[in-house]
Amino acid sequence: MDKKLRSAVIAGNWKMNKTPAEASALIGEMIPLVKDADCDVVLCVPFVDLDAAMNAAKGSNIKIGAQNCHFEKSGAFTGEISADMLSSMGVEYVIVGHSERRTYFGDTDVTVGKRLKAALDAGLVGILCVGEYLEQRKQGITAELCAMQVKIALQGLTAEKLKNVIIAYEPVWAIGTGETATSDQAEEVCAVIRETVEAMFGKASADAITIQYGGSMNAKNADELLSKYNVDGGLIGGASLKAADFAAIVSAASK
Repeated sequence: MDKKLRSAVIAGNWKMNKTPAEASALIGEMIPLVKDADCDVVLCVPFVDLDAAMNAAKGSNIKIGAQNCHFEKSGAFTGEISADMLSSMGVEYVIVGHSERRTYFGDTDVTVGKRLKAALDAGLVGILCVGEYLEQRKQGITAELCAMQVKIALQGLTAEKLKNVIIAYEPVWAIGTGETATSDQAEEVCAVIRETVEAMFGKASADAITIQYGGSMNAKNADELLSKYNVDGGLIGGASLKAADFAAIVSAASK
């Protein structure tokens, strides 16, 4: 991390976990543990929890985000939620392109780019996820693949719009498996992502963009991962469902 150039951001992704009552209780546990954080703290919760989460986090340094949004403003898209709907609620962040959305729900590089643009147009901060499967890592195409995903998603954006983008590198083989990229592997790919942004938008934009690591970061490995120059935070899955574990990661990012 280099906090002189860019913000450190720890974002929890609760995935499909917690009822509204449970969300309120967990946030209540977290607030005193992260109140002195020297990094941005975000919780991305299920749609049904958004209202409860925002009420629970009110007055604290915890910001609330959603886990997905549609790329159209409205229409015949049963079960979907638009970026404008999220913004109207007071939601500030949204994840787009998470590997589970790509794997199970048919999100493509193109539709992820559309979702990101819709989020930015609605005034949200978009957390753009990119990353490779294990087979692709074994094929030696991780750098090319991640660069391509970044290029497609960011294509057509202005440098001004880019200021509201966070990129999360999440090796798919390390999500929910207990496997974690080594700190050197994480640094290598995050550096590729930053170089890709620099080629598209220039050095100032590349220096300023926050790049997270998102593959099983936890209380034990956070210090080492966050010590790397190009790793500016984490997109945290399972560890964000436990107040003490999440707080430990926030503490590591606050150093």
